[in-house]
Amino acid sequence: MAGPAPFVDMGKKAKDLLTKDYNFDQKFTLSMLSSTGMALTATGLKKDQTFFGDVNTVYKSGNTTVDVKVDTYSNVSSKVTVNDVWPCSKAALSFRIPDHKSGKLDVQYLHPHAAIDSSIGLNPTPLLELAATMGSKELSLGGEIGFDTASASCTKYSAGIALNKPDFSVALLLTDKGQALKASYIHSVNPFTSVAAEMTHRFSTYENNFSIGSSHSVDPFTVVKTRFSDNGKVAMLCQREWRPKSLITFSAEYDSKVINASPKMGLALALKP
Repeated sequence: MAGPAPFVDMGKKAKDLLTKDYNFDQKFTLSMLSSTGMALTATGLKKDQTFFGDVNTVYKSGNTTVDVKVDTYSNVSSKVTVNDVWPCSKAALSFRIPDHKSGKLDVQYLHPHAAIDSSIGLNPTPLLELAATMGSKELSLGGEIGFDTASASCTKYSAGIALNKPDFSVALLLTDKGQALKASYIHSVNPFTSVAAEMTHRFSTYENNFSIGSSHSVDPFTVVKTRFSDNGKVAMLCQREWRPKSLITFSAEYDSKVINASPKMGLALALKP
């Protein structure tokens, strides 16, 4: 459906170029898909001297998707999503074990001129969240609000506007309860190269932060990304699809403001037989 994107996706294209796939640890992912429609993904992450891991199972049947994840600390996360509960909508029920207060119900409704997302915690004092955008695929205006019934206070409220064209996207967001203004921009220079920038201004401290980056497809199987931030950190990424849907990604980051600092380096291997 060619309507406005959900509010959470405003500025997502620029953010993905600047942050997605960057990893400065060691990560391994193995994904397998059975003929019955069940997908199994095992992930391992080594951060410093600590190892984290999880096993994720996704099963699809008709309009229903069941997602179950178990991590190394025996935490179990489950999510059941049902599409087309009524036309142009979907509902998702999620919870975590052993956290008995983590239950949550999410409902999304998409319309050619609107996108509405709502969430309610399934406990005696739930957290309520509502986000909506109006407009079209090219130009949209939206906002979000969160309310904690336990403290009878707003946990967040934001507003934004986004413009999307075939070769560029720009978004302007008022976030952090009106305390910060964030602008993002992404431009496709040609079919192989894109550039992006993101800037945040905080009204209370008059502080400005920015990041700029680029993405270039060297060939159909290799992507190189770069990023520079105002804090002096420079990062690069090289991702290679060495076989269909299997990726190897090398990332590095150097902090120019830290004397005698060694670059951070990371390697991620994703296998999908």
